[in-house]
Amino acid sequence: MRRNAPPAARITFGGVQASIWANHTDKGDFHTVTFERRYKVGDEWKTSNSYGPADLLALHKVADLAVNKIIELSQGRGRAA
Repeated sequence: MRRNAPPAARITFGGVQASIWANHTDKGDFHTVTFERRYKVGDEWKTSNSYGPADLLALHKVADLAVNKIIELSQGRGRAA
């Protein structure tokens, strides 16, 4: 898995972002997803992998959208970023 390549797609909803990564191996291609919550402190943007109760609906929505995007990418309909 190369993390220096850009994600195949990014999805953001309510401050939660999913990055979808394309992984190419000798056993086949597959996708993985990482999630992060973005928030601002003063003028500086920060990220976290911790989610409070108010963030969970956004996390759920982003995860649902990520599943649909992975299906598109796997079927060749999605656009790689």
